[in-house]
Formats: sequence, C-alpha cells, structure tokens
Amino acid sequence: MTNTNTNTAAYIDANKGRFIQELTSFLTIPSISAQPEHQSHIQQAAQFVKERLLAAGSDEAYLIETKSNPLVYGEKIIDPKLPTVLVYGHYDVQPPEPFELWTSEPFEPVIKHNHIFARGASDDKGQLYIHIKALEAMLARQQLPCNIKFLIEGEEEVGSDALTHYLQDANNHPLLQADVVLISDTGIVSTEQPSIDISLRGITGLEITLTGPNRDLHSGSYGGAVSNPIHALCKIIALLHNEDHQVTIPGFYDNIAELTTAQREQLNNIPFDLEAYQQSLGIAQAVGEKGYTTLERIGIRPTLDVNGIWGGYTGVGTKTIIPSKAHAKITLRLVPGQDPNKILDNLSDYLTSLTPEGTRIKVEKSSQAHQSVQINEDTIAFQAAKNAFQDIWGKKPVSTRVGGSIPIVSTFKEHLGLDTILMGFGLDTDNIHSPNENFSLIHFERGIQTVIAFYHHLAGLSK
Repeated sequence: MTNTNTNTAAYIDANKGRFIQELTSFLTIPSISAQPEHQSHIQQAAQFVKERLLAAGSDEAYLIETKSNPLVYGEKIIDPKLPTVLVYGHYDVQPPEPFELWTSEPFEPVIKHNHIFARGASDDKGQLYIHIKALEAMLARQQLPCNIKFLIEGEEEVGSDALTHYLQDANNHPLLQADVVLISDTGIVSTEQPSIDISLRGITGLEITLTGPNRDLHSGSYGGAVSNPIHALCKIIALLHNEDHQVTIPGFYDNIAELTTAQREQLNNIPFDLEAYQQSLGIAQAVGEKGYTTLERIGIRPTLDVNGIWGGYTGVGTKTIIPSKAHAKITLRLVPGQDPNKILDNLSDYLTSLTPEGTRIKVEKSSQAHQSVQINEDTIAFQAAKNAFQDIWGKKPVSTRVGGSIPIVSTFKEHLGLDTILMGFGLDTDNIHSPNENFSLIHFERGIQTVIAFYHHLAGLSK
C-alpha cells in the first residue's frame, strides 16, 4: 500500500464509527420509490445525500428537479486537466415486504456479526455512501488526484425514467462531461476473492390483465360454464417455458451473441460452490436452461420470470367465486444481441395468441426497456480498478458477469459516450430485494479504501 493510501486508511480508521452512524441515519429513511406514499421520504433521502456531499467537501451539491423524483448532483473539480470520474448511485430502495420475514425492523438498522441490517444497506445506500466517504477522506488528507462528479438518482428501483429523460436532453451533457462512470451497485465473489463485473443483462417487463366475465361470479351457479381467468392465466404462464426451461417466445433466442468456449471456461472457473448455493437458498437442486451451468444461466443467458400473480379472493376464509380478472407481472433479463423492444412486442403478440376463448387479455409495458451491457476491459479505468482491488484486497480480481441489471449504464454509453466501471462490494448473502438485507462493514471500510486506490491508479495511468 502506498503512503497516500496509508494516510487515508488511517483517517478512515479514526472516523469509521462516525461513518457508520451517518450510514445508519441514511438507512432509517424509507425512500421507497415504488410506493407513492413515501414521496416525502424520497425528498428526505435526496436532501440527505446533498448535505453529506457538501459536508464531505464538494464544491457544490444541489437537487435537480424532474417530473418525478429529484436527482442529486455534486462535484469537486481540482484541475480540469486531470481525469474526471462521474459517480452514479441511487438513494431509493425496494419495498421491504414481507415484513414478517424480517428479524429486525427494515428501517431501524441493526448491527450484527459486523453486518448492518436494513433495507438499502447493500442496494444501494451502503455502497453509495462508500463514495461520499472516499471523497471526504481524500480531501481531509489533501490527496484527491482526480476530479469527481456525483449523479445520484431516486428511481433506479422503478426503471430510472427521470434520469433517462435527463440524459436524453443534450443540453445537460456539458454538466456531466467525464472520462468514465464509476458505479458501486453490484457485488464481488467473496471477501477472499474480489471481482469486477464485466457485463449486465438488459431488462424489460410488462403486466398482464386477463378478464373473463364482467363481474365476480358464484362458483356454484356458474362453475363449469364460464372460463376462470386465473385458470387461464396459469395455463398461459405455463406455456412460456418448455421442458428444457427454454423461453418459448418466437424469435427469443435469435441473434444472441454467444460466448466463446474460452469465455465460458473463464466464467466457470470463478470460485462457486453449487451445493452451498443450493443450501443457502433452501432448495434441493438448482434448475434452468438445459446445456448451461448455474453460473452461465444467471450471467450470460436470457430469462423470463413471473414476479407476481394475483386475482380473486385471497383473504381469510373462503369466498366461492369465479373471479372476473387475473393479473401477473413479468420481467425478462436479456443478453447482447437481443433488442428489448422487439422482445417485448413479440411477447405481447405471443400472449395474445395463447389467450383462450372466453377471456380477453390486456398487456401493459411496466417499465422502460434497457439494453444489456458489455464492459470494455481494455481501458485505463478498468486497469485502475484491477490494481485497486489488488492493493486493498491482496488478490487479483476475477472478471464476473452479472445476472442483474443497472438500466442506466447503457444510457450513459448511448448519450454521453462513457464507459462504466462496476466496482461493487456486495455479497450474495446480502439479501438485496429480500427480507434481512445487510451489508458487511468490513466491505464498507475496504470499499472506501478501494475507491481511493482507484482514483490514484487512474491518475497515475493517465499521465
């Protein structure tokens, strides 16, 4: 570790208790973007980020109002000739339900076994806060080697519509000029094996409403004579995959950019314990598309999943009805070569073709469609990230492919022409989007150190 990193590490060690207290305050804010009743908390979280950026030493930080949730912008410019990094993150979080599966209150952070438990701990407040504290530590030791801009949004969990529209306006591009985007909203293989993500799957989705009779009907008087929308919807959903767990949408696999044998071998050489994976999920066996390993299924293959299905009576006791309507939410994770809008159109047509007599279907797009992303590994920034992990974690990072999506990454490339570095610090056991979400405080501290090392390597390699 260089003297520079040693000096900032000492600052982090001396102040980590305060850092954790601040993060705890951030995590108490229920900034749930999917639920309109939390709009005041969205505003509170945005203000929190702005204030902490200013306290960390930003030259300026302010809210950018949009038609929905505000963006937070901040910057510290020390020399226009030096590299400029645009840090992206999000202050919104997923809904915490089901509450009964949490072992502590989702917005009352608890520290156990050196992990902090709360909704948003890993996705993305804990990881976002790493970058704010890295800025503070570098400025406190007068060792900031790059210019830093922050662009933090409040709608990542619902599709990033406001930020997408903001980036589509060329008038906003000068403010965001940079050399690379840096994001910590992903994970690493383990504490013992650091990694850098080199791909993200794209995403698109829709909501189905299947209608049968014009009202709920008595199942005794009408059962056997009228189509039941729930039955029909279940049959439709069952037809979306075949026995080999392949998606049956016409043209779904056309034009997919297949990995080479060497790339597949590289992916499958990543440390991965299938038995431990299955045990951690409480399943007897992992299943998926025939001909691919578990790592390939979640990293390089496209998928279709039903995220929710409902209809009829689900309350206490019995209500003997044939429901008028049944609903489902579906999302698709997509890979290079697949056009999200074309896939969505094909799925809509396919669902219509599968709709049985006696019912009618309504298909609504549920979020913006986003392309998959392939990260360029042949850049100075990527090398800087590799060097940073080597410095702080003591081991060369491996390249991994992420099954999830960060929709805005492809938008940064399309409208700003910027490559992205995915420097995540989460673990599979962080339970993001699930009850008992948590984030390792060891990773929090090391993450700050790694980000600082990245800036120094980027500055050094750019000379």
